[in-house]
Amino acid sequence: MSTIYTAEAISTGAGRNGRTRTDDGRIDLQLAMPKEMGGSGDGTNPEQLFAAGYAACFHSALQAVARAAKADLGDSSVGARVGIGPNDSGGFALEVALEVVIPNLPHDEAQQLADKAHQMCPYSNATRGNIPVTVTVTDD
Repeated sequence: MSTIYTAEAISTGAGRNGRTRTDDGRIDLQLAMPKEMGGSGDGTNPEQLFAAGYAACFHSALQAVARAAKADLGDSSVGARVGIGPNDSGGFALEVALEVVIPNLPHDEAQQLADKAHQMCPYSNATRGNIPVTVTVTDD
């Protein structure tokens, strides 16, 4: 791979109850474990950051495949839900559900574009075979 861009971030403090910051300072967040995991919930968490990044990246891939297909996405959106839970090895695992909305295209055409975006998106390529990812096209 010929690297085009490299992002850098550092975590300080107590990991999930610490702070994360990018090298350029554009992201500088207090982290807190979610209440559901026994934390205070008074900050963001890695799963929220992963969901935001995946949704944005997938939406960009969707726009690229739509341009190539000369399809109009209109007011499209991509939502990501990242779940975390215990795995069978004493650790934790993730799962992702992506929800794609393309209101001005027929469902089948929208699903084809979403499936192509899933093949292009770097997040999808990084997670494929590692964690379950579902891609669903909905009408709203």
